[in-house]
Amino acid sequence: MKRLLASCFGLGRLPVAPGTWGSLPPTIIFALMCHLGASALLISFVMAVLALGGCAICIKFAPAVIAATGKTDPREVVADEVAGQALTFLAIAFLTVGSASPGQIRVITVLGFGLFRLFDIAKPWPIRKLEKLPKGWGVLADDLMASVYAAVVLVFCVRLWIIG
Repeated sequence: MKRLLASCFGLGRLPVAPGTWGSLPPTIIFALMCHLGASALLISFVMAVLALGGCAICIKFAPAVIAATGKTDPREVVADEVAGQALTFLAIAFLTVGSASPGQIRVITVLGFGLFRLFDIAKPWPIRKLEKLPKGWGVLADDLMASVYAAVVLVFCVRLWIIG
């Protein structure tokens, strides 16, 4: 059960790019909520729940996967990607809901997804150093920092483009 939750119900066990698959649930939920007209408050609440849930699962269950695989950051653990991707979208709803067209929402969603994946993969300073934290903290912390970088760039892009 621990591995099932840490892998986001098996997404982390897909053979190609498990972190990318793990980032998809929050991305899809964000896009659907925007397109269905959910309020900025509701979207941010759901993203916060996903982020906190991903954090809790990663901290609690990643150590068991680490012990089982012998790897310090097992590819199958994608609860950290769920948390990071949700955190990337957490505040952006307040800048977009009500003022963005459906096309703009699609661009924002794809950009947020791409930025998070870029920072998570490239790991600019100090993201790589955070991987050295013990147990599930190291698995999680690098993704949370990548999400902060992604969110800052995303907010900057949206403010320049939509709000102008």
